[in-house]
Amino acid sequence: MKTKLIAPSLLSADFGNLQRDIEMLNNSQADWFHIDVMDGRFVPNISFGFPVMKTVQQHAKKFVDVHLMIVEPEKYVDEFINHGADLISVHYEACTHLHRTIHHIQSKGVKAGVVLNPSTPVLMLEDIIADVDLVLLMSVNPGFGGQKFIENTYKKIAETKDLILSNNSTALIEIDGGVNLDNASKLFEAGADVLVAGNAVFSTESPERTIELLKI
Repeated sequence: MKTKLIAPSLLSADFGNLQRDIEMLNNSQADWFHIDVMDGRFVPNISFGFPVMKTVQQHAKKFVDVHLMIVEPEKYVDEFINHGADLISVHYEACTHLHRTIHHIQSKGVKAGVVLNPSTPVLMLEDIIADVDLVLLMSVNPGFGGQKFIENTYKKIAETKDLILSNNSTALIEIDGGVNLDNASKLFEAGADVLVAGNAVFSTESPERTIELLKI
């Protein structure tokens, strides 16, 4: 059975009504909560940190997928685990000791993923693909929501799938950036397992219905 998971990004939620939006996702067909953490250094934006994670931990009843867009992520992974992360993904470009960090996350009973920016080739994952639980391909340049989808992502999905199969890896493929109702089915058909959607969900009149449609 092909995996089709939707992970709405709380970056696009209404922070004045964060508990309400979390409860909405709890009651929807969403599979994961996607948490985008930005530090203003690795990416040109700052999002949120542990106070928001505490709210997510208190109210979210589904899998919590944390995407660290920060320098030196290894310094903070334990704190995110303590705040309820079920999966932590770190950027290949930001993590000097990637193998060590991936295995440290997994040693805490949490799944670990690696993220590639749009300009980073998939072949850079050759020596880590057998160790990770997930590969997150950025389909926009990280840092801001609402950007236009980069079409080269389809090629990178195929390359990632080949790398996973040739290394007997069980890693899932996640796509983040510019995902919407126009491209979701094509991304799943191309080999994606998890789609992150922010604006495409939260800017609609019925986010619950949009989540349903993204899964079709």
